[in-house]
Formats: sequence, C-alpha cells, structure tokens
Amino acid sequence: MTQQVIHPMVKLQRNVQSLVESKIIKPTDSIWKIALLYGNDWQHWKQELLDFGFSMQDPISELLAVEAWDEE
Repeated sequence: MTQQVIHPMVKLQRNVQSLVESKIIKPTDSIWKIALLYGNDWQHWKQELLDFGFSMQDPISELLAVEAWDEE
C-alpha cells in the first residue's frame, strides 16, 4: 500500500475552506485577510500563492476553486 503525499497548497486550501465554513472569513474576502490568521507563517504562504499566480487582492473563492495544484 502506498501513501499519497498531500500537496502543501491542498492543506492550505482545506484550512481556508474550514475558516469559510466557520464564518471566520468570507469567500468574497481578499486573500490578504488570511495573513491575519497565519501570523509568522504568512510570508511563506504569500510567496507560494504569488508563485501560483494569485494576487493578494483576489477573492478567497478563487483559491478555493483550484482543483489541482500542479507544479510544472
């Protein structure tokens, strides 16, 4: 049996989805609002998001809409 490794962005996406479901943030909020919740880890996640083509003004719903995190 092989174990599948979850892409780090999938973990971030799941955490953000949980925050939306808990009504802590809204899908229409800008991605930069996540920074308030990630504190010291934010610089890493911000760079990851920028590398995938997101801007900090994009709505959180765009992050949640990604179906596959392929790195090419």
